[in-house]
Formats: sequence, structure tokens, C-alpha cells
Amino acid sequence: MTRLKPIVTSIRTFAAAAFLFVGLTAQPASAFDTTAQYAVLMDAATGAVLWEKDGDVQMHPASMSKLMTLSMLFDALKAGTVKLTDEFPISEYAWRAGGTTSGSSTMFAQVGTRIPVEVLIQGIIVQSGNDACIAVAEALKGSEAEFASAMTERGKELGLTNSVFANSTGWPDPNQMMTAHDLARLAQHIIHDFPEYYHYFSEKQFTWNGITQHNRNPALFLDPTVDGLKTGHTQASGYGLVVSAKRGDQRLILVLNGMTSEKARAEESVRVLDWGFRSFKQYKLFAAGAVIDNAPVWQGDYSQVPLVAANDVSLIMTPDQRKAMQVSVNYSAPISAPIAVGQRIGTLRVTAPDKPVQEIPLVASANVERLGIFGRGMSALRHMAFGS
Repeated sequence: MTRLKPIVTSIRTFAAAAFLFVGLTAQPASAFDTTAQYAVLMDAATGAVLWEKDGDVQMHPASMSKLMTLSMLFDALKAGTVKLTDEFPISEYAWRAGGTTSGSSTMFAQVGTRIPVEVLIQGIIVQSGNDACIAVAEALKGSEAEFASAMTERGKELGLTNSVFANSTGWPDPNQMMTAHDLARLAQHIIHDFPEYYHYFSEKQFTWNGITQHNRNPALFLDPTVDGLKTGHTQASGYGLVVSAKRGDQRLILVLNGMTSEKARAEESVRVLDWGFRSFKQYKLFAAGAVIDNAPVWQGDYSQVPLVAANDVSLIMTPDQRKAMQVSVNYSAPISAPIAVGQRIGTLRVTAPDKPVQEIPLVASANVERLGIFGRGMSALRHMAFGS
């Protein structure tokens, strides 16, 4: 039979106490809005989308798509095929399409020169240099067109299911499309998988060829907890940014796009981040290895086996969601011996309003040996006589 058993009273008491401690000051997510046309707020640790506005609708990403160019370069660095000290050439195409004559964002790289990879990274992140992006594309794949095709394929591998790339820069192209959700996923990938390079995103200025430029990310200058990532603007996209901030142990990723001005982009980034940190808290429900329930055992040398989660069970949610949260344990009973430590026994199921159902595997935390022939016979008789 299937047994659906509520968590014991002590767990319910803990949940109420945690809710009272947090308080009721946060605004409900359903009541919050933004002037941005597209938006996603993501928990960086889990990838859970906490709030969104047309987050899976394709849009023009502008220079925010440079994050994919950087991800491709970081992949090469991690694989060892490229080093930070390697020098990439600045072709005439990179200079004309992304340099001073292009009328676009540039790091002012000179045609015919060779620039260290580390400098190109800074040129892309801080100065949003299109010339630097094209130099990377040509060095890694031979041409920008081949690089863009590789970007699309790599994006699919990363789960960027609604992203298509036509160039390395984000220069206006009807085929260059992403979603706010994909941009947030990409930012999470960079933060988690390339921590050794993430510090470049917090640099506030960079000088190359005698020209100093300031980072275009306004949140870096308005919020000391912000440490990345990238802005974008074209006529088709409006003003947008991908930004991340860490306060205490909690990191959020925010994507906004389709705003009408630099001022709106700056103000909204700080306002939405502040709301996000106020509204969503991480709740540790169970520590790894803590006994969550005891399942009855059939014909074992112990009558019960303790069930635990292999890792900490933590969820990020609003206080209202925490208050309405329901937790249950699901397993088929009784469990037949023998049972080994770590054996999957059941599932911890957590439900809360406006959140996907969370299901966490529960495993045995102790070995239970099978009884001998005599013991099994006595156990069967007890079960027939008393149902236990």
C-alpha cells in the first residue's frame, strides 16, 4: 500500500516559529511589477525562478548576449586550449565592425595588433568592446559566423532552449534572440562554473590604448552588494541588464530588458533587487542526515528504519509561502529487509502556493539485516495475529 504521512508535530511547530521570526513585511510576489518589458529574478544557488514577467518570451538581448561570448572563452580557458597570456590578433574586420569607425561600443583596439586574452576579457566586460568580441570569435572558430553557430549549439547544451545567436557582439540582427530566463541561466552558469574569472565583472573601469572607460553596469555604483554582470541597449531591445548581488549567504540574479532609458534601468535594477532580498528568504527545513521519519520494516532485525535526506533540504520562498507550506513523506510500507545505508526508501514532498512541487529523495540511514528462518516465521505469525 502507499502511505502518505504528514510530518510530525515538532516539524509543524518549527515551521510556525520560523514564519513568526521572519515577519510580514515583504510584498507578495503576485502584487509586484516592473517598468521593464521582460524580467526574471532567480535564486543563484538553485536556479529557481522566484518572479518573472514574460521571462520565456524571446527578445533582442543586445550586448547582454556578450555573456555567451565570454562563456565560450571561459570554456576554452578551463579546457586549457587558451591561456590568459595568449594574444589574439585584431583583424581589419574586427576593427571596422567593432572599432572606432563602427559607431558601436569599442575598446579602441588598433588593427594589426595582438592583445592578451585577459585584456580582451576586460575589454568585453568593462568597455563592452565589439572589437574585442570579434577578435575572440575569430581566434576560437576562424570567423564570427562560425563562432555564432557554435554559440547556439553550446547554448542548447547549457539549457538555453530559446536562444539563437547570429554574432558575438549583440549587434542588431533579427536572428539574434534570447529570453530573460535564458540570460539568467547563463549568468548562473558563469557565476558557478567560472568563479576564477567572475571578479572581472566587478571592475568599475578599464584603460586600453590610453582611453579609460567606466563599466556600463549602473548597479555596480549604486549597490555595494552588486558584483556583475552586463548591460545592453539597442533601439530594438531598449535598455536592459543582467545583474547579480550577494547579501549574506544569499545570491540573486536579475534580468531586466525593454526599459526606456538609462535612468530607468539604473533605478529598476536596485529597486527590484532590494524587493527580492526583502521578499525571498532561504529556509532550511532539514539538515543532511537528520531523521525525518521512521519507516516500518518487514522481517528485519529492527522494526523500523530511519529516513533521512542526503543533503540539506533548503527552499527559498516568501514568508506567506512558508506559512502555507505543506510537507509529507511518501513510501510503500512495510519496507522489506534487508535494507542498506543510503538505499532509496521514499520521498519528501514539499508544496507551497505558486511554487513547483519539490520532491527530495529519502534514504535509509542504517543497515537492517533480514531475520533468519525462525525469526521470519515468528514475524509472519505476529503479523497474522496482530497486523504488525
